[in-house]
Amino acid sequence: MRLTWGLEPRLGAGALMATLLMMFNGLAAAFELDPNSTSSIKSIAKDIAADLVGMYHGHEPGGTPGLLPEPYYWWYTGAMMGSLIDYWAYTGDDEYVALTKQALLFQVGDHNDYMPLNQTRTEGNDDQGFWGLSVMSAAEYNFPHPDADQPQWLALAQAVFNTQAARWDTEHCGGGLRWQIFQWNNGYDYKNSISQACFFALAARLALFTGNSSYADWAETTYDWMEKVKFIDPKSFYVYDGAHTGNSCSKIVPYQFSYNAGGFILGAAAMYNFTESQAWKDRLDNLLEGVKIFFAGPEKNIMSEVACEPVKLCNLDQRSFKAYLSRWLAVTTQWAPYTADMIMPLLRTSAVAATKVCTGGSNKRMCGLYWTKDKFEGSTSVGQQMAALEVTLSCMIADRPAPLTQDTGGTSKGDPGGGSADIGRTTPEVNWDPITGGDTAGASILTILLAGGLLAFTVWMFLDETSSKGVVPQFQGFSTSAVAAVTTLAAGGGLAAALGFRREKDEVREKPSTIFQTTGDHSSQTSGDKHMAVERQPVPVGVVRSETPGQHRRVSSMPLGWPHNPTMRGSAAYDPDGTHPGSGRQSRGDWVDSERGESSSTPSSSNEANRSYIPHEIPVGADLPLFDDPNQAFDGNGKAPASEQSAEPISNVVENNDRAVAAGGENTTVPNPEQGDTSARAEVTPSAEEQTRPVEAPQKDKAGQQETIGVAH
Repeated sequence: MRLTWGLEPRLGAGALMATLLMMFNGLAAAFELDPNSTSSIKSIAKDIAADLVGMYHGHEPGGTPGLLPEPYYWWYTGAMMGSLIDYWAYTGDDEYVALTKQALLFQVGDHNDYMPLNQTRTEGNDDQGFWGLSVMSAAEYNFPHPDADQPQWLALAQAVFNTQAARWDTEHCGGGLRWQIFQWNNGYDYKNSISQACFFALAARLALFTGNSSYADWAETTYDWMEKVKFIDPKSFYVYDGAHTGNSCSKIVPYQFSYNAGGFILGAAAMYNFTESQAWKDRLDNLLEGVKIFFAGPEKNIMSEVACEPVKLCNLDQRSFKAYLSRWLAVTTQWAPYTADMIMPLLRTSAVAATKVCTGGSNKRMCGLYWTKDKFEGSTSVGQQMAALEVTLSCMIADRPAPLTQDTGGTSKGDPGGGSADIGRTTPEVNWDPITGGDTAGASILTILLAGGLLAFTVWMFLDETSSKGVVPQFQGFSTSAVAAVTTLAAGGGLAAALGFRREKDEVREKPSTIFQTTGDHSSQTSGDKHMAVERQPVPVGVVRSETPGQHRRVSSMPLGWPHNPTMRGSAAYDPDGTHPGSGRQSRGDWVDSERGESSSTPSSSNEANRSYIPHEIPVGADLPLFDDPNQAFDGNGKAPASEQSAEPISNVVENNDRAVAAGGENTTVPNPEQGDTSARAEVTPSAEEQTRPVEAPQKDKAGQQETIGVAH
């Protein structure tokens, strides 16, 4: 066959360009977000939300509502439902309302406090806290209410608060919540900042929503404790990850994760709006100064998870942390409007950067992790979709009304005494159904059968010694008289056992045999054990507004109609000794065994009974020692030890095997390998710039007066 050159068809320049565009269509396609355009924001958010929901199958036939597929943990779905609530509140799109309600209600547990039986072995205080924060958002946004016979959003949030207040542990480190609820879970000896942040933010928001200052007292107590143990650095206002209880929380794990800072900023903003006090404004301003470390890039204005992104070691949990910082910074601008000038430029530039790397997956629009880069890095996850969705939605915050309260239109019904009495145990509790008549009859017959068989065997052995017959004739003769009786007994015992011997399947029950309910509506308590004793308990809540100075809400001095006017309104975290990872959401399968330096003991509660933790009067910090020297640490009994240990500010850093890279600082010191066998640890000294970082004074208006705020509407 001879080829004739020059006769084959050729593509013109236009056709060639069209072909190339078709070949590479989608490879370079990215969302072009206009952060000032509502239509642009809604359009892009719709696509991101669709791809997020596409990774959840709990609402599909055969799926479990409220559970993401492996390897995501239970808490992740609670956080995801919070993003879908935000999507509905910002855009008005109700496509995912039914899915969200189903998930939130399916996981409430037998006592409507997000303590489901099948999560006993993995659930921590922070896990429960994320579900509580999501239903709190549902109450604040008037998310479509559940049916009357189902638990309501506000009641669920209050139940989570009550169960966690009961776990406040003054015996170790002078206060705080442990990371884990149950002693058999790894991390029980660790007190982490995110557990405190969830509890603190939930208490502050409940105070703002209900007007009950007792919730605010708990928020104040939590924040004071964080400062005393220096989980919040007194100079840089960085929020460190936590510390182990074995050393009285004095050896702080120095890693920083964005959701720790975000949770305390959210709670401080709510407390500022509730109290209108200068003290909470100062705290909020300081925290906002510290959160700047999570913004990187040439202009330091693009959000980054600095503890793990620079070294590309973010685990599955840490890939979602920017979602919560974005969500909570946006709401902060509504509860403290003066913060919008600082927060909104950071959120807008981060949103544009985040959507530019949404070019992955088979649909070429899945979102990447590294917003400071100009390209998709190759991985997809639920957390990355959540983060891109939240930061995109945040660009619309100025057009949204502030979260509602009961005074401004919030209609979700509450139950101040909600929640069970389960605050954690030493060992799993196993419960069986009560013994029935059939059980007793079956056991009796089986006992008679066993005794009769033993007696028959003894008689046969005796006859064998006294008879002159052989073994076989003796056995044949004996069987004719004994087998019938034994068979009858066996048949009767087996029948009775089959009919009456019902034993519960091998499962660990998480709830105690007694639960506490209020005298209010108990219609939602429908799934508990019918044999469970119920103790009715009065609701000790009568405070509507605090009358003490600084704890009341005055009439707004903002312009009429505010806030409807256009104004802005971890990699694994190991401690320096390498003995145990911190709470940087390290997968629990990656934990290493270590000596804790303390004996496991049941956590001490500051309250003697399990009940509502919102009384008429509650002492703030009554069990917390007060030190003249704020650098003093706590010992195991909440006392000041003779030898003081204080934690110095340390930059973010992660290390994998022999690699150590500082995140947010340049001076890195790799610890001696003899310190322990770990997969990731490092200790860093602060840079000079961090040590000398000035703290700005609270912002004032142009006239030099302190800015006033209005009541959240």
